[in-house]
Amino acid sequence: MTDVLPTLAVTGATGVVGGRVAELLAEAGVAQRLLVRDPDRAPHLSGASVVVIPSYGDGEAARHALRGVDTLFMVSGTESPDRVDQHRTFVDAAVRADVGHVVYTSFVSAAPDAVFTFARDHHATEEHIKASGLGWTFLRDNFYLDFMPGFVGDDGVIRGPAADGRCAMVARADVARTAAAVLRDPDAHRGRTHEITGPQALTMTEVAEILSAAEGRPITFHNETVEEAYESRRKYPAADWEYDAWVSTYTAIAAGQMAEVSGDVETVTGTPPMSLAEFLAGR
Repeated sequence: MTDVLPTLAVTGATGVVGGRVAELLAEAGVAQRLLVRDPDRAPHLSGASVVVIPSYGDGEAARHALRGVDTLFMVSGTESPDRVDQHRTFVDAAVRADVGHVVYTSFVSAAPDAVFTFARDHHATEEHIKASGLGWTFLRDNFYLDFMPGFVGDDGVIRGPAADGRCAMVARADVARTAAAVLRDPDAHRGRTHEITGPQALTMTEVAEILSAAEGRPITFHNETVEEAYESRRKYPAADWEYDAWVSTYTAIAAGQMAEVSGDVETVTGTPPMSLAEFLAGR
């Protein structure tokens, strides 16, 4: 660690999106401060300094870790019942540390009454950031198309109450590219919300067809009722809020809240986002 820490801080560097953002910034020669819980898992990158922060909920540790930071890339925390409280604590610590600008990974259709339950968390966090006085940029990600193969059951069926709703799912690689571009010129994006989507809005039936072609096996979609969806997921031990989130992944699609296709990825990066078929072909 150097005596003078970089003024750009990146959280989530041990995860997929944050890790790729950190790699892209390093490749571009941008110095950065990686805020991680476990220093042994931190990536070894040129120009990167590692600072440990136990959690977003540790306000005092966060304040110390953020001293001297001008721009903060805040990856949303792990889903939990107290995630919004942790986010608020971290944002408050950023204010006390005199951080200038927060770039936050939010979610499309973030609203207090969003169908997808976690989108409500993101709305609450956005509102707290706005009220804090910090400069801000929100990257509202759609569902990750990377996860689509994992939605397929052992019997080759995707099950959920999505009906014929459409979803403009986006690759995590495109989320990371967009975030890295914003972080390289944050002032150009101050006070802006970018909708981070893929190039097309697909029904789950179309997702199944694309997966079938890519994997060379029959994959279908079964439109469960909401009651069936809860019942089928209760075979996995979980808390009620987790069941609500799993089921509302599909009901948000059915409600049309995931369908808007945005050109923001290409506008920010100069390159269009990849489709599900392109992602699967490149695995």
